[in-house]
Amino acid sequence: MSNAKTVEFDIGETFGVAEARGMKIEGFEDAGNRFVPKAIEGYVHRRELLSDIVAWLKIGKDEGLLLVGPTGCGKTSGVTQVLARLRWPTQRLAAHRRLEFSDFTGHYTVVDGDMVFVDGPLTSAMRYGQAFVLDELDMLDPGVGASLNTVVEEGVVAIAENGGEVVEAAPGFRFIATANTAGNGDRTGLYQAVLRQNAAFLDRFWVVEVGYPGEDQERSILAERVPDLPGWVREKMIEVARELRGLFIGDTEGPQIELPMSTRTLTRWARLSLSFQGVAKAGKNPLLHALDRAFLNRALPETREAVHGIVERVIGQDVSFD
Repeated sequence: MSNAKTVEFDIGETFGVAEARGMKIEGFEDAGNRFVPKAIEGYVHRRELLSDIVAWLKIGKDEGLLLVGPTGCGKTSGVTQVLARLRWPTQRLAAHRRLEFSDFTGHYTVVDGDMVFVDGPLTSAMRYGQAFVLDELDMLDPGVGASLNTVVEEGVVAIAENGGEVVEAAPGFRFIATANTAGNGDRTGLYQAVLRQNAAFLDRFWVVEVGYPGEDQERSILAERVPDLPGWVREKMIEVARELRGLFIGDTEGPQIELPMSTRTLTRWARLSLSFQGVAKAGKNPLLHALDRAFLNRALPETREAVHGIVERVIGQDVSFD
């Protein structure tokens, strides 16, 4: 877990952005480090989000990065896939109301009969110059969040449980958080258990809003990940996904639904639809059959019925990929 050697990456070549060729960003040499996030084959980076993340990695080391957006919009994957391609070792932790400061910094445990202090994910990231990703920041107890002020701004933490040890962040440490809200509470009623966060804590972050990918982006993603899907079906699936997201967020006229359709779910639906073409012989709609398994079997019965109606309206009742 020692600090990895840094190297420069060409931004254009690394992320497939032609106009950024020749521009450099620092990353790490060790591609075999087990803490480097796994790269998703065929992942399509959104240029605006990529630009924000790259800019922050280059000049925002003394501040945190907070990515805010609806469930399933690609906040965490957006940043971890950048880190993956830069071979940036990363620690992750999911927040919840009962998370304590020691869950970040570490605790004592028995090793070979001796009591030994074991670093938490935050302390490990600081010691070894890694990125730290805190998912669901808005579910964190605001008092615990306030205790992270010096970590985000100064890269320093004191561990009371380990005799007051002071850990200073090594070069390469970055503090990243994701949340469904901007830390001011949930006014939509969509996100249960979120908490209003301490304003001083939030003031230490760059805040980037992340929405669902645009149609062109999702078209590219589906074409890359499910190339055998007919183009007309791909277009109709994207149309359905955008309508469902509007109902989830409340931007589209109609009953609000309790489930978001992420790009991940959209891709799963496309793959399963290809696999379940055979059910048409039994008189079933393969798209609905696949959608139930990809998405709707965890929905309320009335939501499932409503979504089936949307699919049949947009795509049709009898669907064949031949």
